[in-house]
Amino acid sequence: MSDWTSLWYVWLILLTVFLLLLCGIAGSCIKFCCQKKRFPVETFPRHPCDLTVAAADSDSTTHSTVT
Repeated sequence: MSDWTSLWYVWLILLTVFLLLLCGIAGSCIKFCCQKKRFPVETFPRHPCDLTVAAADSDSTTHSTVT
């Protein structure tokens, strides 16, 4: 069996993983706090939509292709 304290590269890998995990958690907390403080702002005001319908003849090629 190896002595765990002499395996410096294992501790280096564990420290790196711990620091990455800590940075991820801190980043998530900061992102959550920043989103919570912001008020939702609509970029475009809502307007009623207009719908245009065009009739197609039964003789047209578009109608025969769609059907």
